[in-house]
Amino acid sequence: MPVLEITASSPAQGALQQPYAGGQVARGGSVGLLGTRNVMDTPFSTVNFTSQLIEDQQARTAADTLINDASVRLTTGSNGFDDTFQIRGFAVPAGDVGFNGMYGLVSSNRVPSQLIERIELLKGPGALANGIAPGGSIGGGINIIAKRAGEEPLTRVTTTYLSDANFGLNLDASRRFGTNKEWGVRFNGLLRGGEASIDDGDVRSGFGSLAVDYRGERVRWSLDAIRQHDSTDNFRPQISLLSTIPSIPSPPDARSNWYPGTTLVQKDTTVASNIEFDVTEALTAYAGIGYRKGTNDQVFPVSGPAANALGTFTVRNSYYDSYNETVSGTAGLRWRFETGPVRHALNVGYSGFRRDEGNAYIQSAGTVVSNIYRPSALPVITAARTDPRKSAETTLTSFAVADTLSILDERVLLTLGVRDQTVKVDSFNTTTGALTSKYKASATTPLAGFVVKPLEHVSVYANYAEGLSRGTIVGAGYANTGAVLAPYKSKQYEAGVKVDWGSITTTAAVFQLSRPNSIRNAANELAYDGEQRNRGLELSAYGEILPGLRAMASASFLRPELTKTAVAAEQGNDAAGVPDKTFSASLDWDTPWVQGLSLNGRAIHTSGSYLTNANTLRFDGWTRFDVGARYSATVAGKPVVLRANVENLFDKDYWLTTGTYVTVGAPRTVVLSATVDF
Repeated sequence: MPVLEITASSPAQGALQQPYAGGQVARGGSVGLLGTRNVMDTPFSTVNFTSQLIEDQQARTAADTLINDASVRLTTGSNGFDDTFQIRGFAVPAGDVGFNGMYGLVSSNRVPSQLIERIELLKGPGALANGIAPGGSIGGGINIIAKRAGEEPLTRVTTTYLSDANFGLNLDASRRFGTNKEWGVRFNGLLRGGEASIDDGDVRSGFGSLAVDYRGERVRWSLDAIRQHDSTDNFRPQISLLSTIPSIPSPPDARSNWYPGTTLVQKDTTVASNIEFDVTEALTAYAGIGYRKGTNDQVFPVSGPAANALGTFTVRNSYYDSYNETVSGTAGLRWRFETGPVRHALNVGYSGFRRDEGNAYIQSAGTVVSNIYRPSALPVITAARTDPRKSAETTLTSFAVADTLSILDERVLLTLGVRDQTVKVDSFNTTTGALTSKYKASATTPLAGFVVKPLEHVSVYANYAEGLSRGTIVGAGYANTGAVLAPYKSKQYEAGVKVDWGSITTTAAVFQLSRPNSIRNAANELAYDGEQRNRGLELSAYGEILPGLRAMASASFLRPELTKTAVAAEQGNDAAGVPDKTFSASLDWDTPWVQGLSLNGRAIHTSGSYLTNANTLRFDGWTRFDVGARYSATVAGKPVVLRANVENLFDKDYWLTTGTYVTVGAPRTVVLSATVDF
């Protein structure tokens, strides 16, 4: 039986696809169980951002890069508790970001850019490709590919300044060893501190990562060790607005903190390893396992009653400390073979995830009246601060099989797959330790994807995908805090076309994605109510328009419709907190008159969204403009790059919202850096 050669369109799992024209995105990336795929051979909408883009835009976290795609929006601001995304109109929490193909191994708050070689974005449910996301997200998947030692030795030092007075120092060093440079070591370290985007705030960060890899003739192995410690005084606040207000209050100054005196300490430790072994030229076995422990200690004010139209609210102060401990793993086989004229890429895989988590919620005895424009001091907490105790234990396991059949020299590809998934969640009383609830649910979720290339550089695709999501563990601020909602299924239908014009790729996709709708009910409980069905159109283009002129542009048009609602008047309304139009566009230009000088600019627009499912009040839309420049030169024989960026150039104040829960976007922020390679 002849084997299917490993080609550029079907590389080994660990291989990185080459950058596309302009270098800002890659030609493809990993698609979980399906392995590494060229974008033109993938029956999904995917984008793969490169480290070049991350560096040139001076991103501090993965979130700063992901907003280059119009289908992705942040619902939290910089220097806040975490980076929470919205993809195709559905929430994707920071804890659902994967790391080298496994969930739960990077910080559940944010991923620092110093760790990242690639950011892989998959739009739509990724259950078959990646297994169940621990936080229950279905709008899309985000996977971080860690940096590895390159072919050439690297010793790079970068100093940064972030307005108003935050300074940082980053060391990035790597070497390869061995006769054929088979061993690689890369270290990344970051220290920074000082006031950033909040008045009287202090953001102190310490980050270190060590990556070791081996590239043998038939074996590829890697080990990542990561330590992250963030400590923030006066972090960016979030608040609830009353659902009954007659008008939405104006967003306050983005540098203000209506909860003065808050503190947040976040610590994460991760160790993860991946291995691949080519059993034969056609059969590859792989496995990965990782461990992470994370803690969050914070002063956590809660508004109740929430803010009214004048911005007035009543606040109770609290300590809300938490921990989570995760073990995550994957294993599988990839077999490439032919049956007559049909080529097969058969994939069989297992994924497992176990997480213990706990918290301690200590409230102040009293409350104070405050205002988002004129905040009062937080009430004193007199009760003793106690250690977090176990609140939940989650186990996610799944087995999957998928086969991609191709004919006519891969001009026609059909992917069929199925994943059997099991969700098990036990909840515990954090005071007594008693088991309070438990559930175990299993489901089989199918996937079908089709790619046809009527012309050499044109791909027409379609897919049907289902996802199973673990039920939400209700957080603080609800009457049913600590409860676990039931697991649920989501369904997606999608069709699109991709055209590679040589140095520019354009894409268009239509989709329908649905899942149960979450609401805050009259009893102040988080609950399901009917269904949210998002129908949308996505357009994008990226590449190099002219030599030295790089561009990315995308648009998303969404109808987030509520169906099967318990409240008849809300049937057919838009889901709260979901914008119906978003646009992202950027240019990066190497100027012809000054060698080494490049200019860049970016515009991000988000339309308004509704405060509640009743659709009586709507937030204003907003547009943010960013500009920047960089200069590359050789000084005393050393390569030097100077960068300057201004984000939110016109200092626009605007709400970021998921409905009644809101925060403000970051103010005008100046980012300066100097990089020297020794």
